[in-house]
Amino acid sequence: MTTLGLYHPATSPLHRLPAGPKLVVTAVAIVALTLWIDRPWQVLPVAAAVAGLYAVAHIPVRLAVVQLRPLLWMLAFIAVFQIVVAGWERAVVVCGSLLLAVALAALVTLTTRVTDMLDAILTGLGPLRRIGVDPERVGLVLVMTIRCIPLLGELVTQVSDARKARGLGFSLRALVVPVVVGALRAADAMGEALSARGVDD
Repeated sequence: MTTLGLYHPATSPLHRLPAGPKLVVTAVAIVALTLWIDRPWQVLPVAAAVAGLYAVAHIPVRLAVVQLRPLLWMLAFIAVFQIVVAGWERAVVVCGSLLLAVALAALVTLTTRVTDMLDAILTGLGPLRRIGVDPERVGLVLVMTIRCIPLLGELVTQVSDARKARGLGFSLRALVVPVVVGALRAADAMGEALSARGVDD
């Protein structure tokens, strides 16, 4: 079973921080680092700060690496594209910002129970009920999204491991097609489960 995106029990200050403020601070931090990082060297202090947060949260190094591993193949393609189009410096900025943003988001899921996040989201969206927004439906979509992130990561890992076991070389098509097929099958199963519970309108 994959540990990607799953809550990691601990008693650190980050675990004790309420879900609502944690989500808001994380969103602001991701926007801030995206706007601030425009030079390759600026990636380093932000990376050090994020690593420090993982240390404060008592997240094992192995578990931290697992959160980012499914992203690496995509970063490789983005890096090549950026190097060709805009140069290596831009590649470092873009890939570094994306990697750090995902690391921060993963830290939230590792230190916050899904139920706590859902409660915080429902509370925050409560006032929008007056203009026709259904907080419960929005919360369901967000929970399903959070669940699908580790699912897709697990699919990528399974396909990659299967190719390695067969001694096959890397092929983008051979990686993407099985992952897409697996994701569609999982989506089908989720849809049937939701329909069986009356969540189909």
